[in-house]
Amino acid sequence: MEKEVIESRFRNLQLHICNELEKIESLSKFQEDAWNRAEGGGGYTRTIVNGNILEKGGVAFSAVYGDVSDAMRKQLGLEGESFFATGVSIVLHPKHPRHPIIHMNVRYFELNTGKYWFGGGIDLTPHYVSKEAAILFHQELKQKCGAFHPDFYAKFKPWADEYFSLPHRNETRGIGGIFFDHQDESCGLSKENLFQFCVELGELFPILYKQQIDFKPVSEPTAREKQWQLTRRGRYVEFNLLHDRGTKFGIYSGGRTESILMSMPPLAEWTYNLQLEKNSEEQQTLNYLSKFHEWLK
Repeated sequence: MEKEVIESRFRNLQLHICNELEKIESLSKFQEDAWNRAEGGGGYTRTIVNGNILEKGGVAFSAVYGDVSDAMRKQLGLEGESFFATGVSIVLHPKHPRHPIIHMNVRYFELNTGKYWFGGGIDLTPHYVSKEAAILFHQELKQKCGAFHPDFYAKFKPWADEYFSLPHRNETRGIGGIFFDHQDESCGLSKENLFQFCVELGELFPILYKQQIDFKPVSEPTAREKQWQLTRRGRYVEFNLLHDRGTKFGIYSGGRTESILMSMPPLAEWTYNLQLEKNSEEQQTLNYLSKFHEWLK
């Protein structure tokens, strides 16, 4: 499978996801921003703001190539003289505190040495954790993983738990999902089937998010709910800046800063020494986020 085919289908996947999300979001539409990377390649960043569901969202496609820099070798451990990378990355920040933040990315990477791999993942970050909604999310992911490999969910779910966590807070970012990296034919799937898994995971994304939005009717948010949303968004920022590999790769490979940081929420807050009311919904959410959960026991 040629890299040009993967690049083209990832671009089509970006457009498909945006079209499906616009069926959920009736008030606003995606706007597209094309960009070029001086060292080679570029992409299209599609953003949406001020909707009835989405306060801010981004669906980014990129295909970049060039020399492996010293910074990439040092920070990312790459071996080779040149690279090619393409993928789709998505973050949606909802307007309502009872709707969750969601993230997904799928990516392909190859070196001039012939080494290649796929990576990606999808995870859900509710401001208020609903056990039932979390179970639904994980059931759908397990079914999709199982359609390609019987061990994928069992392998990728704990990988997501470990990855999407904030060790400096002793918290998870949300209720997890799946995460995978450096997957090639050694995992038991051909290159073509691994790529198809990435594409179908992307196609599942808007379906999963609609399920979460429709899971339970919401009323006008309270000031307390909005305040808690800002606090949880602050945790999201901490993870992206301190721990996220995609952010680091984008920066060290000379990517476009605006596109790399599109994942940031429009507003966030940090309250010093925050104290939560005992047995409150906010405290219950933190209890959920203080350890990993097997949602599909």
